[in-house]
Amino acid sequence: MKEESTGLIIGISIGVVIGVVLAITALFCLRYHRKLSQIGNSSSRRAATIPIRANGADSCTILSDSTLGPESPVKSGRNGMSFWLDGFKKSNVVSASGIPEYSYKDLQKATCNFTTLIGQGAFGPVYKAQMSTGEIVAVKVLATNSKQGEKEFQTEVMLLGRLHHRNLVNLVGYCAEKGQHMLIYVYMSKGSLASHLYSEENGALGWDLRVHIALDVARGLEYLHDGAVPPVIHRDIKSSNILLDESMRARVADFGLSREEMVDKHVAIRGTFGYLDPEYISSGTFTKKSDVYSYGVLLFELIAGRNPQQGLMEYVELAAMNTEGKVGWEEIVDSRLEGKCEFQELNEVAVLAYKCINRAPRKRPSMRDIVQVLTRILKSRHHRNNHNKSLSATADEVSIDVDHTENKNYVTEHRRDESMDSAADMDDL
Repeated sequence: MKEESTGLIIGISIGVVIGVVLAITALFCLRYHRKLSQIGNSSSRRAATIPIRANGADSCTILSDSTLGPESPVKSGRNGMSFWLDGFKKSNVVSASGIPEYSYKDLQKATCNFTTLIGQGAFGPVYKAQMSTGEIVAVKVLATNSKQGEKEFQTEVMLLGRLHHRNLVNLVGYCAEKGQHMLIYVYMSKGSLASHLYSEENGALGWDLRVHIALDVARGLEYLHDGAVPPVIHRDIKSSNILLDESMRARVADFGLSREEMVDKHVAIRGTFGYLDPEYISSGTFTKKSDVYSYGVLLFELIAGRNPQQGLMEYVELAAMNTEGKVGWEEIVDSRLEGKCEFQELNEVAVLAYKCINRAPRKRPSMRDIVQVLTRILKSRHHRNNHNKSLSATADEVSIDVDHTENKNYVTEHRRDESMDSAADMDDL
């Protein structure tokens, strides 16, 4: 009897142990499945919040003039999500928004070991590069002694990852490797606007082309101010930051100083002397109208062919005293034009530029207003040209009719003379 009770106790104990083990196993399984479901939900939520690029009427559908092929040496941006860049602290994370990352080795090969120098700026040297896909690009390398360069690098990647417009220079990719930071852009074969205004190597820009360039720049800025969400203020509009492609179409470049309108506007004053809005200098506050002021200076630069750092605005103010800001701006026109411009058009553009540099920001036009004015000016030019062609064609038709009439008269007179000569011959006979 005693042995039976002992066996019963042992059996119950073994059963309890097995039950506890089964309960613990079931608990672990339950927690495991719950964790898996949470991971799936969080992944779907992250996928739902990935930014989607909206392509408007003026937006580009591709990142560059030539798309990247399947063999392109590009590292995946992890489905467009933010990721840590090599060499950056976690607080300096850059949201690439699908901008491809290139390796240092590939860029070293594409630039022939960085020997194809085509320019030098405050950010650092710029090299021409041919990628393995055949795509020609410009590689801007952050100089080691650049104080603000690392921040500008991040700003450009963050902004140009979501800004796409035919009048903005497209960011093709970037590199953040081996302590180097590089930005890769679509190659603009005709260089900067400044190089055409001031370099003897390039021929003088015609007046017609200058107005078209002004409109291209205005459209780019209009997109930044009114098309981008949130709006972006460029803060460094100048002729050296306007690049020209093979067809001489202009694009706005260099977004290192750009800021979204929603961020704190009270920042250290940055920009280029001669283009800075006086209101921005005095108050330390930048707005869209700060870009409008810089654009007005650029318009006068196109008109006069004179650098703002060499007394352009003093030159303009003296001319404004004589013109009263309306007509008579011909005295400041670029001598390289040799008088070959439509003076009515010149005065209209100058009046617009003078409104842009008004001391009171609220009196300056918006970029949308500027686009409308320049578009109207070019439409008027088109109508004038068509009218002149029509008049010329009419004059040619009149000339043809006159010549035809004279020929008919000549034939008639010639026949009359022949008839008279024949009659005389008959008399002689």
